[in-house]
Amino acid sequence: MPVGRPHLKAPLFVYQRKLELIEELLEEMLDHSNNGDLIVVEGKRDVISLRKLGFQGDIELATHRPLTEVSARIVDTGKKVMVLTDWDRRGDLLASKISEDLRYFGIDVDMNMRERLSSMVKKEIKDVESLYSYVAKLRKIAGSSHQAV
Repeated sequence: MPVGRPHLKAPLFVYQRKLELIEELLEEMLDHSNNGDLIVVEGKRDVISLRKLGFQGDIELATHRPLTEVSARIVDTGKKVMVLTDWDRRGDLLASKISEDLRYFGIDVDMNMRERLSSMVKKEIKDVESLYSYVAKLRKIAGSSHQAV
């Protein structure tokens, strides 16, 4: 076993493939963000995690103001929205409510990225704030061949 790698519960290629799939999705999300899509998250730690992963576009917090105010701010931007709330019960309810409100006002809402990301990681992590450390852990396990997002 290579030095510095923890005891693995699955063969190395499983971790490498998982990392590859997550990084492909993150690249797709980055493209949307870099092209002006607004990302909606629950909290400040979610923003920090996404920034560490290279997201530089606009990110809106959904939990520090009344939802009607958050929705109004987003509607005023006119931007397409990527909802990226946590994949727990609260995150599911918040995502549903936000997307419903924004679609009512004619905003294009992408829930697909959240669903795809959730299906890839929900057995290991439960929230967006853990995403950076999870990807970093996978990169360490997979080796130096996987480094960029």
